[in-house]
Amino acid sequence: MPQADSDSSGETRSAGWPVKNGFRLRGTEMTRTETFTDAAFAFSLTLLVISIDSIPSSYPELTAAMQGVPAFGLACAILFIFWHGHWNWSRRYGLEDFPSMALSFLLVFVMLCYVYPMKYMTSVFVAWVSDERLSAEASIRSFDELFGMFTIYSVGFVALCLNVLALYWHAWRRRDALGLNDIERHTTRSEMTSWTLMATVGGIAILMGLFAPRNAITVPGWAYSLLAVLMPLHGVFSDRKRRRLLEREDTPENPA
Repeated sequence: MPQADSDSSGETRSAGWPVKNGFRLRGTEMTRTETFTDAAFAFSLTLLVISIDSIPSSYPELTAAMQGVPAFGLACAILFIFWHGHWNWSRRYGLEDFPSMALSFLLVFVMLCYVYPMKYMTSVFVAWVSDERLSAEASIRSFDELFGMFTIYSVGFVALCLNVLALYWHAWRRRDALGLNDIERHTTRSEMTSWTLMATVGGIAILMGLFAPRNAITVPGWAYSLLAVLMPLHGVFSDRKRRRLLEREDTPENPA
């Protein structure tokens, strides 16, 4: 059993590594790859920000700009999912070999291509749920345009999910070299399942966008409601198995 010590961050330590939820964090030091990726995500946020091309010079312009805040917030939340996925991967494995750098660079490329479709989609969505009381910077004039928008958005969503999945797959291929224990292997498989589920839902949305009849019932956006069911269920089963492994291995766990 590895020796555990307290850490000032609230995490435990095992064999010199901080431990969180039974996973030894091998990437506590920022690498150049992670720094580059973080900077690219920060730049993506600047591309989403309201009124980036001009500063409001009158009260009506200010109120019009502020109406874009909900769409901006939603887009930031979506970006956070992928940033957090890469951050978790970096902390857990600390890899900076060529495949890791190439996949991280590809993640940045896809994300930058994905920013404007995502901004367009969130703007239209907020206008729809607010019955256009919150004006959007984008509009939809037909079902064909709506389905096309979701198809383009979903292609980017799937590409990002598969990219993070590839990073975890790379870590899984190196599980022996990394010395992953049973809990760490379970967490890695669980993460791969999570990103596979998300990519699958996005794939369903793509198929709906390309082939479904053009009506309100078959709008591809409905496919994403599956995530509200699939992800919590997967989390419950994964956490149960992790707790059993923790009890069996008697591995220190972060009390938070």
